[in-house]
Amino acid sequence: MTEPTILRASAELRYREELERLRAVDSDQRPAGWRLSPRAVRRFILGDAALDVGRKFYGDDPLVDRAIVTLMGHQGLMLVGEPGTAKSLLSELLSAAISGDSALTIQGTAGTTEDHIKYSWNYALLLAEGPSLRAMVPSPLYQAMVAGRIVRFEEITRCPPEIQDVMISLMSEKQIMVPELGEQARVHAQRGFNVIATANLRDRGVHEMSSALKRRFNFETVRPIRDHDFEVELVMQQVKRDLDGAGLGAQVRVERDIVALLVTTFQELRAGQTREGTAIKTPDTVMSTAEAVNVAYAAALEATYFGNGQLTPREIANQLQGVVLKDNADDLKRVQHYFDTVARERARRDSNWKAFCDAARSLWP
Repeated sequence: MTEPTILRASAELRYREELERLRAVDSDQRPAGWRLSPRAVRRFILGDAALDVGRKFYGDDPLVDRAIVTLMGHQGLMLVGEPGTAKSLLSELLSAAISGDSALTIQGTAGTTEDHIKYSWNYALLLAEGPSLRAMVPSPLYQAMVAGRIVRFEEITRCPPEIQDVMISLMSEKQIMVPELGEQARVHAQRGFNVIATANLRDRGVHEMSSALKRRFNFETVRPIRDHDFEVELVMQQVKRDLDGAGLGAQVRVERDIVALLVTTFQELRAGQTREGTAIKTPDTVMSTAEAVNVAYAAALEATYFGNGQLTPREIANQLQGVVLKDNADDLKRVQHYFDTVARERARRDSNWKAFCDAARSLWP
């Protein structure tokens, strides 16, 4: 079991017992270098009630199948989509199930360099002993090649194009050249090695990927959840899990109808249309399921420590500000218009919507 003080354990630690159960009964053929068979990887991610394995990714099940097949082949896997659609989570789950290690990760930023992708040096040892494996600081990708594991490249489009393109030869040739090591200069990738990259659709304008690099990946788009009841259930489960992990599960009451109100608000603002078919302005800020979970959890904490332990629309309205007042000052006007029109109309018939609307009017600037 993981230590209770760990804020967020990696997937291979959080789900270690499930992974062990799956491995114990896994008699299907495994690709070279994989810890589980493709069928067992699928069960780990999408759940298997017979083995008491919970579902961890909610969305397009065939997408998971295609992702697993991609990782068995020569192409890398590129997961794209709006922020908050669980791309990183799916990447982590795939890595944990296939390699038993989801920590081999490169974080793409404007400051990512070629050294972060390939290798660097311990300069004290380099000066004292000269170039050697002992003096080398291998990157996560280098380690994944040597061990035959999956490496994750998060937010790859945030890297400058010349840094992105370092990946072209690495993914084509499946090897890293280290000229400083002389006879040991060539490092070949072992079977099981592959790359899972992620990119937000909103970031495509940051640094567009070259056509050559795109050809090294199969692209899969992770889309937002559209089914209302399904998303409500997902938010409820995640908030309960977070509250239980914080030791607060018995101290706060989270009713389904309050979470449904939150999910309705998020889905309508995300889609730019109410369930009655009225067009509304969509805010620039991300209205994802992940953000809905964050709002619900923060509201539950507020209800626990500043209220009576009962989650109400007031806490939801208050914590919603942290999502809306983030990207664009005009988002405030758009969401206030939602309250003044959509929420106000529903407030005439529903007490929860009335409390939600009244709280927003009194709490929001």
